[in-house]
Order: sequence, then structure tokens, then C-alpha cells
Amino acid sequence: MKIEKLTEDKIRVIIHSEDLGEENLNVHNIMRKAIETQEIFSMILKEAEKKVDFHTDGCKLLIEAFSSLEDALVFTITKYISNPESKKKKLIVKRKCFDKTAKQLVCLFDCFDSFCEFSNAINSLHKLNITEISKNSSLYWWKDAYYLILKNVNSSCKTFEWFYSSLSEFGKFLSHSEAFEAKLLEHGTPIIKKNALITGIKFFKN
Repeated sequence: MKIEKLTEDKIRVIIHSEDLGEENLNVHNIMRKAIETQEIFSMILKEAEKKVDFHTDGCKLLIEAFSSLEDALVFTITKYISNPESKKKKLIVKRKCFDKTAKQLVCLFDCFDSFCEFSNAINSLHKLNITEISKNSSLYWWKDAYYLILKNVNSSCKTFEWFYSSLSEFGKFLSHSEAFEAKLLEHGTPIIKKNALITGIKFFKN
């Protein structure tokens, strides 16, 4: 089991099938019966508290999960402060859905640090070929936010789901339209006009 602390309120957990051997479960069972396998989440939270000082007492938790190519399950766990007097954890499990036919994507980052954290996150993903996913990416600043534009997206790429999930952890996807993109290109300030993803990995990774 690998646990990464993304922010003070968010972690990523990667579990391989062999990690679940003694529970006699596999990644597919968990994806189908996440609510019935709360003991797995309890184990994860205990390990996260021990390894990365991620405390969840009195917090509501949002747990997002998807399967990777390497027969592993990736959890993103985000905590929200609830009633400080309440010690009971509420687990919300959500599976990601997205339009796999999208050829253009626009993602908003509320600050430049979020883009840097995303660059570091995708740099740690094995077998992720950025140029195979999108050969044309750019980063713009407009109205106190940063916008990543991805064009000619290859959503059939085997690692696309993993890439998309990582991107959604740090940014917010916007409904893409040619009018919005034109406005962004006209009024926004170009930060990285070409190869924004590759540049981010090269210069802004930890």
C-alpha cells in the first residue's frame, strides 16, 4: 500500500491486489461493493494516520476510487470538517464519470500551486505517456485563475482514466465551447503557450 499526502485535507492511496489477499478481496469486488467493505477504508485511515499524519476524527470523508492498468485500486480521500464534537466518520463513495469522447478539455486551477501539484502527481504515475493523451496543451491566466487547455485529446488511450482522475483532484473541469476558448485566448495571459503538461512536469515537479 502506498499513501501520498497531496494536501492537508487530501491523500491518495494506491492498493495492489496482493495487499488485499488476506481479506480475500480484489479491486473489482471493492469497486462493485464499496459500501459493504468499510473495513478496508478503516484500515486505510489507520495507516494514513500513522504514515502521513492524516487525522480524520470529526470529519466527513469523500472517497473517490478507480482501477489502474496495473491491477491496482487508487483512492483519493478528502476530508471536510464537521461538528468537532462528533467523532463518527461518514464515508461517501463516489465513482468518477466523464465523457470519454471529449476531444477538447479545459480545466481551471484556482492557483498556480495547484497546477504545480498536479504536474508532480502525474510525474509519479507509471506508464503515463503525456504526448499520447494530448499533443497540444497550454496554460493561461485570466481573472485570477489558471486555465489548462487540452486539445486533440486521445480519450481512448489506456492511461487516460488515470490521467483524468489525477487532473480532477487539483482542478475543476469546465464545459468546453469554442466561444469560451476564444475569449480565453483573446483576454487571457499565456503562461505556457505550448506543451504545458510536459513543461509542468519538467520544471514544477518536486
